[in-house]
Amino acid sequence: MENWKRFLQASKDWDEDFDWSRYNHDFYVESIKTRTARLLNDVETRTMYEKYGISDYLEEVIDLVRQGKHFGIDCFYNKRLDIRYLGNMHNRKRGINNTRHGVMKGGIRRHEKDENELEVIIDGLNLARAMTFKNIAGELPVGGCKSCVMMDELDLNNMDVCGFLAFCLDEMRCSTGPDMGFPTEMTDVMKDNGFSVQYTCGPNGPLGSSGPPTAYGVFVALKEAVRFLNGSDDMTGMSFAVQGLGEVGASMAGLIADNVKDAKIYVADINSARVDEIVAKYRAKGVDMEAIAPEDVLFAKVDVLSPCAMGGILSEETIPKLNCKIIWGSANNQIKASSVEEECRLSKLLAERNILFQTDWWHNTAGVMFGYEEYKYQKDASLKRTYDDIDRVLPKNTWLNLNKAKELGLTPTECAYKTVMDELYGDD
Repeated sequence: MENWKRFLQASKDWDEDFDWSRYNHDFYVESIKTRTARLLNDVETRTMYEKYGISDYLEEVIDLVRQGKHFGIDCFYNKRLDIRYLGNMHNRKRGINNTRHGVMKGGIRRHEKDENELEVIIDGLNLARAMTFKNIAGELPVGGCKSCVMMDELDLNNMDVCGFLAFCLDEMRCSTGPDMGFPTEMTDVMKDNGFSVQYTCGPNGPLGSSGPPTAYGVFVALKEAVRFLNGSDDMTGMSFAVQGLGEVGASMAGLIADNVKDAKIYVADINSARVDEIVAKYRAKGVDMEAIAPEDVLFAKVDVLSPCAMGGILSEETIPKLNCKIIWGSANNQIKASSVEEECRLSKLLAERNILFQTDWWHNTAGVMFGYEEYKYQKDASLKRTYDDIDRVLPKNTWLNLNKAKELGLTPTECAYKTVMDELYGDD
C-alpha cells in the first residue's frame, strides 16, 4: 500500500439552512442534500488552499498523515452550526469485509472552538493510531479512528446538532462512544431519536458502565504478567499501589482487594474524599488498604504499580526513581513519548531496571471490546459474553506477547508494536 501518496477532495454537499434534525428520517447519508453541489479534485483543492495562503499549513497536516500511515481525515464544516468535525481515520484493514457498516472504531471527543486546530489534529491522529492497535489487541474486526469535534458544549435537546453529528459519524463508517467533552447521554439521544446505532456506551445501554470490565481486563492480564515473572499467577501477599481512583482505578483496587489474599494495597487520588471512601470501604472488609499521597504513589516500594489516572508518568526523570517490579494499569500512554521510537527507548530503560512493563494498549482493551459488543448486538448485548471474550483474549495475548518478546530479545512494548506493524504493513 503506497500510504505516502495523498490525494485531496473538497465538496459542497448540503445547503446552509439544511435541517439535520430529520437525518435518517427524511434523508440519509447517501441522499442528495443540495441542488448546487460542487466537487473539487486534488489539483483544484490545492489551488484553493494556495488562494487563501495556507498551503504550508495543508502540507504540514498531510505530512502528519503520511508519517503515521493514516488512511486520511474526513473534515466536515457546518457554517451555520459553527461545528468543525475532524474524522481521523488511521487504518481500515481489519474492518474491510466485516459485514457491518462500521469498519473502524474509536471514540468521539469535543474540543473548544478556540483551541489550536493543528494540535487538535495531532491529538486525533495519535488517538486514531492507538485505536487501531487496541482493536488488534482485542481481536476486533475493525480498524482504528478518532473523531475530534470543535464546537460549543453539546445541547442534548438540539436535534439539529445531534443529527449533524450522527451524519458525520455514519459518513465515516465508524462506531464510537462519547469521550472527553461529550456526555455519555449523547449515545441514548442518538439511538432514541433514530439518528445512529453506531454510538455506544450510553447510560441506558444494555451493558451498563465500561469501567468495571476495563479494570477486569487489566487485572486478568496482570495475572499473566505475574506468572511470567514468578512462575505462578498466585499473588498472595503481594503489595500494590493504585494511582487514580476514578471508575476504572476504583474497580482495579477492588479486584485486587477481593481476589488477592493478604494483599497490601496503597491507593492515591487527587480527590481526598474519594480516597477516604475507598479505604474505609475495604478496611471494613478486613483488607489492608492505606492511602498514600498522590506525589508519592509513583515511587512506592511495591510489587505492582498500577497507573489508572493520567498518562505521561514514565519519563527519563521518573524511571530511575521507581521502586516496583511490575507496572500494570489502565492509564493511556503511560510512557511520556511523542513517537513510537521514543516509547520503545524508554521501555528499554524500564527493562534495564528489571521492571516488567508492556505498552498499555496491549492489555487495556476491554473497554473497546465492551463497546464493540454493544455495537454488534445492540439491545441483545451480553455482559457475560463480554467477560467471556475478555477472559479468552487478554490473558492469552499478554502471555504470548511476553514470551515472544523474551524469545526475540525485545521489550514487551517493542514486541507489541512489532506484532501490529507486521499485521498492518507486512505485505507492503
